[in-house]
Amino acid sequence: MIKATWLGHSAVKIEGSKTIFIDPFIKGNPASSCTLDDIKKADMVFVTHYHGDHVGDAFFICQKTGATLVAIHEIAVEASELGINSEGMNIGGTVEVEGVKFNMVPALHSAEKGTPAGVVIEIDGHRIYHAGDTGLTYDMKLVGEFFKPELSFLPIGDRYTMGIASAAKAVEFTQTKRVVPIHYNTFELIHNDPQSFKKIVGTLAEVIILKPGEHYNLA
Repeated sequence: MIKATWLGHSAVKIEGSKTIFIDPFIKGNPASSCTLDDIKKADMVFVTHYHGDHVGDAFFICQKTGATLVAIHEIAVEASELGINSEGMNIGGTVEVEGVKFNMVPALHSAEKGTPAGVVIEIDGHRIYHAGDTGLTYDMKLVGEFFKPELSFLPIGDRYTMGIASAAKAVEFTQTKRVVPIHYNTFELIHNDPQSFKKIVGTLAEVIILKPGEHYNLA
C-alpha cells in the first residue's frame, strides 16, 4: 500500500517501501501541514523545477536525512556542489534509485534554472503522476498512453498553472484513475474551488479533495 499525503501547495509525501518528498516547500508556506522538525525520514526528494515554492526545503531535507535528490540536471549539479547525493536527469529520461523509478515528463512553465518538469514515479507496483507547475499540454496524452497513472496530482490554481477547466481536460488526457488537486489556495492569487473541479471532472476519474496534512491510501 502507498500512503500519499498532501502537505500543502505542491508538496507531496509518498510512503511505501521508500519515503519520497516532491517539491517540499515547508518553511514559509502558509498552507504547510508540517514543520521541518517533523521530517525525520526521507529516502528521495524530487524537485519539479527551480522556483522557490518548489525547490523549497529540498536541499535542507536531503542534508538532514541523507536522502537522494532527483531533479533536472542543473538543480542536481547545484545540490552536488553542496555535498548532496544527487541524480540529475532530463525530459524523457528515467532514473532508478533504490528500486524506485522516476520518469521525467514535460511541463509547460518557467524556471530560474533548468527546465520545468513533471514526474511519473513507479514504486511498489504503482504509478503516480505529479504534474509540477504546468499549463495544459498534449504531452499529457503521452503520459496517459505510456504510464496510465493510478493517482495524479494536478495543479488547479490558475494564473501560474492550469485552472479548473484545463486541469479537468488533463484528467482526460492522462487517463488517470484518481486525481488530487494541488497548487491552489496557498495565496490569494491562486484561490480556486476544488469542488468546481470535481464537478467538471465528473465520472472521468475519482477526485480526491484533501486538506493539507490529509492522505490517500493507494492499495
